[in-house]
Amino acid sequence: RMDQALLLVRNELPAQGLRLAALSGACHQCLYQFLAFVPPSNGSLRKPGTAAVMVDTQHPLTLWLNGSVGDRELCKIQYHFGEFGNYSLVVKTLSTSTKTVSCDLVINEGPINSYLPILFAFLVYMGILAILIVGRFFMKIDPVRNWVYKKLNPRETDRLINSELGSPNTADSVSSDPTLHLWSTASRQRLRSLDTFRGLSLIIMVFVNYGGGKYWFFKHESWNGKMSHHTSALFSRFVFIMGTSISLSLGNMLRWGSSKWKVLRKILWRSFLLILLGIIVVNPNYCLGPLSWDNLRIPGVLQRLGFTYLVVAALELLFTRAGAESGTLETPCPALQDILPYWPQWIFILMLEVIWLCLTFLLPVPGCPRGYLGPGGIGDFGKYPNCTGGAAGYIDRLLLGENHIYQHPSSSVIYQTTMPYDPEGILGTMNTIFMAFLGLQAGKIILFYKDQHKQIMSRFFIWSIVMGIISAILTKCSKEEGFIPINKNLWSISYVTTMSCFAFILLLLIYYLVDVKRLWSGAPFFYPGMNSILVYTGHEVFENYFPFKWKMQDSQSHAEHLTQNLTATTLWVIISYLLYRRRMFWKI
Repeated sequence: RMDQALLLVRNELPAQGLRLAALSGACHQCLYQFLAFVPPSNGSLRKPGTAAVMVDTQHPLTLWLNGSVGDRELCKIQYHFGEFGNYSLVVKTLSTSTKTVSCDLVINEGPINSYLPILFAFLVYMGILAILIVGRFFMKIDPVRNWVYKKLNPRETDRLINSELGSPNTADSVSSDPTLHLWSTASRQRLRSLDTFRGLSLIIMVFVNYGGGKYWFFKHESWNGKMSHHTSALFSRFVFIMGTSISLSLGNMLRWGSSKWKVLRKILWRSFLLILLGIIVVNPNYCLGPLSWDNLRIPGVLQRLGFTYLVVAALELLFTRAGAESGTLETPCPALQDILPYWPQWIFILMLEVIWLCLTFLLPVPGCPRGYLGPGGIGDFGKYPNCTGGAAGYIDRLLLGENHIYQHPSSSVIYQTTMPYDPEGILGTMNTIFMAFLGLQAGKIILFYKDQHKQIMSRFFIWSIVMGIISAILTKCSKEEGFIPINKNLWSISYVTTMSCFAFILLLLIYYLVDVKRLWSGAPFFYPGMNSILVYTGHEVFENYFPFKWKMQDSQSHAEHLTQNLTATTLWVIISYLLYRRRMFWKI
């Protein structure tokens, strides 16, 4: 199977059998897991004892061989097996006098290079990009452009040539149609970098949700994650840019004369629709049967987005001050002039983080140590098997019920956890609000320093540095040994500060390329970014339907899975482009 190799253990020791156990390199402080018992060799027939096992190829493994006599450790081998490889582990005695045992790993059949489909897909997409760039260059040449238009629509071209009126002037046609004029003006004023940022995060999220070619590195970390693990950053970037959009959209509505009560009603309605979409449309799999409350998952991505939007938007609406965005308010510290006017909001966020810290580290959880942040299962040497997520998991199971939260967390594979745990649970939502609030701060910077590109980019860079320093302190620059490790499942504070560090830098780069220098239009990510709710909901609802999914000839092929997942993701980009061309946007 994918991500597996065959290991044949040959025991040439005549007097004792072998117990083979393994430990994954991705499993922190875990117990060795028994794989097989290898019988002793038959001395009279000179036939070694054998046992065949499947071993994991996603991460390096430590193999541990113990003898059945005296439970003596014979050897320990660290090795990273290759996918679909065929290996032999030969255990024999080198010297009968010293009873020295050797363990030799032999490659019977080499593994395949499972990364070639990724390289091929990359070259295909780069080829398509090159064709589009060349085509756009030639379309700027008048004779070529006229010839193409004539070939595509010869009747219309002839009509315009033979018409006494001639070809209408573009400027005149736009000015004569007020709708087109408004559309053109709105398009120019809208920051394309924000939609590009949102679309980039969304499209990668769609690809990963569809399976990511079944490659292990496109899956979420089992528990504590690395700073560079990109799949763990996708949802957080989406939350971040949602906060940025809140700042810009609320400011526009208030400037257009909408009352705060009207804006609040819109916030409540949008939050309600997002939560309802998540519970009724996205969460249930109707291919498995009708909706049933008995096992309906209550938390989810859209639910968390809806509640986060409600809190952050209401917070911005409640404490917004006239003149703060334009910079006319005087502040005692000019370096903090985009922060100090919003001090009530910061107090609220800090209080929220204090509540998260108190619940996480002080709430007593039955059968678990206080402040436990581990995965449970076989982690922590199997001491706390039912403590997955600590206080976060306990609160969800207590308030929502075990049947109404996620049943297959990412920790169940490596750490073999059995408790349900929801990565979009109640406690983590507090830090999601913090993430969106940092995005809100990015929007305030854009409004405060309007058209001052150097100031905007420098502020983004400063915020990135500050968040990075906080992350380094909280994690001690370590994956497992910090005060609060980076953990997407828990949405720990260090996870938020780390992801926001990268989000500020990414937004800075896209803002520079798209809105400042205009070296990039944002395509193709700009289009799904303009229709993000439709793309996300659609990809979840139609996940199991053709042409987004079809029956494979070989379900154990990365190439087939990658082809299917890339095709489905590309289709959503095309759909969003066509909707953009028709000016059709699903807004909530």
